[in-house]
Amino acid sequence: MMASSLPPDPPVGDPDRHVPVLLAEVLAHLAPKAGGVYVDGTFGAGGYTRAILGAADCRVIAIDRDPTAVAASAPLVLAHPGRLAVTQDRFGNLDQVAAMLDAPQVDGVVLDIGVSSMQLDEGERGFSFRRDGPLDMRMSGEGLSAADYVARLPEAELANLIYRFGEERQSRGIAKAIVKAREEAPITRTLQLADIIAKVVWSKPHEPHPATRSFQALRIAVNDELGELARALAAAERALKPGGRLVVVTFHSLEDRIVKNFLNARAKPAAGSRHLPAVTSAPPSFRLVAKGAVEPGDAETRANPRARSAKLRAGERTDAPAREASDLDALLPPLPDFDARNRHH
Repeated sequence: MMASSLPPDPPVGDPDRHVPVLLAEVLAHLAPKAGGVYVDGTFGAGGYTRAILGAADCRVIAIDRDPTAVAASAPLVLAHPGRLAVTQDRFGNLDQVAAMLDAPQVDGVVLDIGVSSMQLDEGERGFSFRRDGPLDMRMSGEGLSAADYVARLPEAELANLIYRFGEERQSRGIAKAIVKAREEAPITRTLQLADIIAKVVWSKPHEPHPATRSFQALRIAVNDELGELARALAAAERALKPGGRLVVVTFHSLEDRIVKNFLNARAKPAAGSRHLPAVTSAPPSFRLVAKGAVEPGDAETRANPRARSAKLRAGERTDAPAREASDLDALLPPLPDFDARNRHH
């Protein structure tokens, strides 16, 4: 272990604004070892990466789709010459990124699913319902923005999106209010949308902001977060060597359900086809390290309220071949198909 002998690293981002969730539990389940190679698929402010580098004399390949986070990683990279590489990419491509950096097989993968505190706190990124900014929410700055979704989706589809991805029970009322408001003026600012939602969803002072679930839904859709999570799980299965660990921290039930179902399915033999009974079932490609979900303790949730909904799940790779990723599609709610809509109109 190296944590006590390393000097403090230069800060990445603002440490007061980003606290790694379940950090001790992540390290315990990832179990970094000297000479190992680990992928931090969601670099963010570098909290997990710093801890992994401090836990063992190992190498870390970090990925983030946000160019701002990658640019801010430069001091940490310089502080660990030859041990850290940070790449701008989607974590669904983590196996390809690792292979390009001479690590076709890795000893561990950690994923912290969800938007970072820094993105939430910066109004100009368009994620915050508490600070005004453009209604954007694109992590990479590419593709359709949240304003595009709000402007272009029909009322029924908008309601379905908010219900599916935000699990918001008042989705129909919110969608109706949005459509009425956009007929009067374009909805282009975060506080503008938050105010529209707040007139439909009432909450008490100690409860989450009325726009929390709707903003979550738009962010997930804009960035295809659930699809990216499924692709990352399959990529980790391909990249991990036998005995390698996969550790995933999620923050809401949609994410956790995908991770839970993936690990549970991969920890059992895959059934052969009933149409081809002679086909031998595939052996388990993972064994469960954490029995069920690991949740933060009271001390952590008091110190960091954003940790209260976090859940950790972990698995260890067996020597069985990776399975086809096509079965993961069934776990995902469908995204709106703008291309198909444009073809019909």
